[in-house]
Amino acid sequence: MKTLRTPEFSELRSLKRPVHLAIGMFDGLHIGHQAVIHSAIQAAELDGSLCGILTFDPHPSHLFRPDSPTPQIYPPEVKEELLREMGLDLCLIQKFTAEFAGHTAEKFVSWIREIVPSLASVSVGENFRFGKGRTGAPSLLVDKLKNCGVSVFSCERIHLDGDPISSTRIRGILPDRPIEEVNHLLGRPYHSIGTVQEGKRLGRTIGFPTLNLPVEADILPQFGVYLVRYRLRNSPRSESRFGIANFGLRPTMENSTVPRLEIHSLEECSADYGDDVVSEWIRFIRPERKFADLDELKDVIQSDCETALRWIESNRS
Repeated sequence: MKTLRTPEFSELRSLKRPVHLAIGMFDGLHIGHQAVIHSAIQAAELDGSLCGILTFDPHPSHLFRPDSPTPQIYPPEVKEELLREMGLDLCLIQKFTAEFAGHTAEKFVSWIREIVPSLASVSVGENFRFGKGRTGAPSLLVDKLKNCGVSVFSCERIHLDGDPISSTRIRGILPDRPIEEVNHLLGRPYHSIGTVQEGKRLGRTIGFPTLNLPVEADILPQFGVYLVRYRLRNSPRSESRFGIANFGLRPTMENSTVPRLEIHSLEECSADYGDDVVSEWIRFIRPERKFADLDELKDVIQSDCETALRWIESNRS
């Protein structure tokens, strides 16, 4: 996948193949977002064209509500990693500035045509709004693009248990609900990316060495022990390994103020200090808590590992 930011959009003028483009913020890349993006992917597959997304950074709330911007589910690097996994050819990131926000809805449509001359189709969610004052809707895209030979796909919202799946809904449950509920809405496990850091190596002293990873996001899952699947960044998902991970402040080992993900691998581990690791948070096992001593901690970690291994065995395909 090739990522282009605003100053680099001029490269798109030299494209010879048609481009099918999904447009939106896509924070979380949940099931609804995936439907919009797959619409562009499928259109490209039909005629051997290119597929991509157009998204925006920062979130518009940083401009309109700088004191209380909307927290994002994923930082940009995780979002780009997930888009890459989806098999997109292009990721276009438009810087959301005051000047850009001042474009009328009509100007926004003509701007898309200018930056992607070979545009073949546009895919958006039915609730997608654009232009100054959010006055543009999918119907305007149809009116302005159909005479240019550009198709417009408007995808209906997807509901789970009677309520629409949305980034807002996910933000509301991510901090304090089991990760499995979040994953149902995302349509995939929650992801994080971190660089392996050297720790105090206390886990080794009780027989459970760990990969120590920072987790940087606007909203964090609840502290606790998780079953995870991890791999080196840029390696295929087939090389993922299972692990048991503590996410939190490590109250038994130290009194930290910075949360960290500590993964004890349940399989052979090739990751080392300085490696970028992609982690998929599969299942919540228990809350983080402080133990009386290291012997109690060791016994509970062993029990956590056994719980994880039972789940892995029962869910093998």
